[in-house]
Amino acid sequence: MLQKRLDSLNKAIEAIESGAQSYTLNGRTLTRGSLQSLYSERDKVEMRLAFAGNGGKGFIARASFRGRK
Repeated sequence: MLQKRLDSLNKAIEAIESGAQSYTLNGRTLTRGSLQSLYSERDKVEMRLAFAGNGGKGFIARASFRGRK
């Protein structure tokens, strides 16, 4: 399901980047979502896919503050 969502987002982004931000059909003008919101949503879906692919374990990071762990 997430992969289908990602595929749809990529198609929408590609359509806008190729000049299809808005179009007119039967006298009605339709406008697609903004690229910024689509990029943001794509980032979220990609993170969720990565999380799911990692067995739901998330990401592990180690931080050090002033030499302390």
